[in-house]
Amino acid sequence: MKISARNTLKGKIVEVTKGATTSHVKIDVGGTVVTASITNTSVDELGLAAGKTAYAVIKASDVMVGVD
Repeated sequence: MKISARNTLKGKIVEVTKGATTSHVKIDVGGTVVTASITNTSVDELGLAAGKTAYAVIKASDVMVGVD
């Protein structure tokens, strides 16, 4: 797989929670859990399930940082 995004985190899926149209996919990346919201169709097409290996792909333009 080749993609243009440079921020890819390989991990293991720990939970997939389906809603009406959107799923929350939790991926454990070295002890830190990253959660993605994607369509149920994407979950089905990718065959995502707990225990499988997956990549969290983060596009820098969509990441925000805040401080107190």
